[in-house]
Amino acid sequence: MTATTAPPVADLVGLAQLGTMPALARQLSGLAGCTTPIRLHGWRTEINESTGQVLHHLESAALPAGHLLVRCGNRRTTRCPSCAETYRRDTFHLITAGLTGGKGTPETVATHPRVFATFTAPSFGPVHNRPASGRCRCGIAHLADDPVLGSPLDPERYDYEAAVLWNAHAGKIWARFSIQLRREVAKRAGLTQREFRDFARISFGKVAEYQKRGAIHFHAVIRLDGPEGGSDLPPSWATAELLTDAIRAAAQRTSIPGPDLDGRAYVFGFGRQFDIRTIRSADFSGPVQITERAVAAYIAKYATKGAETATGALDRPVKFLSDIAYLDVPEHARRLIRTCWTLGRRPELAELRLRAWAHMLGFRGHFSTKTRRYSTTLGELRAARTAWRRAQTLERLHGPDAPAADETTLVLAHWVFAGTGLTRGERWLAAAVQPAPGTEGEPTRAQA
Repeated sequence: MTATTAPPVADLVGLAQLGTMPALARQLSGLAGCTTPIRLHGWRTEINESTGQVLHHLESAALPAGHLLVRCGNRRTTRCPSCAETYRRDTFHLITAGLTGGKGTPETVATHPRVFATFTAPSFGPVHNRPASGRCRCGIAHLADDPVLGSPLDPERYDYEAAVLWNAHAGKIWARFSIQLRREVAKRAGLTQREFRDFARISFGKVAEYQKRGAIHFHAVIRLDGPEGGSDLPPSWATAELLTDAIRAAAQRTSIPGPDLDGRAYVFGFGRQFDIRTIRSADFSGPVQITERAVAAYIAKYATKGAETATGALDRPVKFLSDIAYLDVPEHARRLIRTCWTLGRRPELAELRLRAWAHMLGFRGHFSTKTRRYSTTLGELRAARTAWRRAQTLERLHGPDAPAADETTLVLAHWVFAGTGLTRGERWLAAAVQPAPGTEGEPTRAQA
């Protein structure tokens, strides 16, 4: 056993002397591998309002760890692989439900016109890449893991200012596109925008991803529904071909005004490269372009990644200008971050909060979003998981006949933040009981 993996003997002896080692192992196993849990001090009591019976009472001081340990819930793999895995699986189920039904969405959505579209940023200058045929413009055939990929061929001529501002406006560009798309679909159906709402609805689920050059692009599942959403069949004129044509036109016509800096008036829109593919069912008898499961898995994968995919490891805000020089990131990412910091001092750009979002290269939008009627929500998936965990806790504490909480249950609770993370002994013990690879994020026991 190496020095880095040797057990902290003194810490473990101290835990053993408390006589709570087995119970602590059970509490830590409830974290399902979360490495930075939130520690809470307080209590929670559930009372049946009708009878006054105390259904369940929990004191944090009585728990083996001395606190209630709550999973951090961070979606980034660089911050907490376990919680990121849970987020990825939730996103997978959310996207899949909008493609094949389930989780409250009818299975008939599988018959609706659906496409998978990718929207890129415009060019801010030539960068090292791997073209489908031939070599990079620098004359080299780069390997897939070449760290130079995405960096400018000529950094001094690369438009860093426009690149950062495009990221900062990416969310607004998508919002304008979604409006333009409704116009384009309505036009092709021979309807006004007001009439369109009575015949059809556009639903989508999307994620944002960083390209190697540090620019945001979007992957989206876009679906044509009836006026009530996924539960309503679309009209007969709604086809994947019509939707594809409307998306292409909307993407080309989408633009928003940016700031006017030093006499340069910015206008932002999508890049010329975008891809639209019709989504087919896995059992589709014709030429399969892309399947539902492949789309859901692809989107879920990128829902757990942030700017660290472009910057190397930077997944926290930059606090001071002096920190930028010492960041362990590629020089291209460093210049993007420094550009955010420089532009962030300009009062006309104050609403963009570029310094606060410098670690995200200017992007401050949500990485995973959907329309209201696309499918279920992440909140509903988390609520179902929480209810299951509570039921498991009550059964473990009180047996299979434990009284269940219902609408007559009064919940009294008081929790205070007490810190984050685990002690050295807890970390070692948690690693010893962590789930097997591939099962992260799926607790096998309730934590309390």
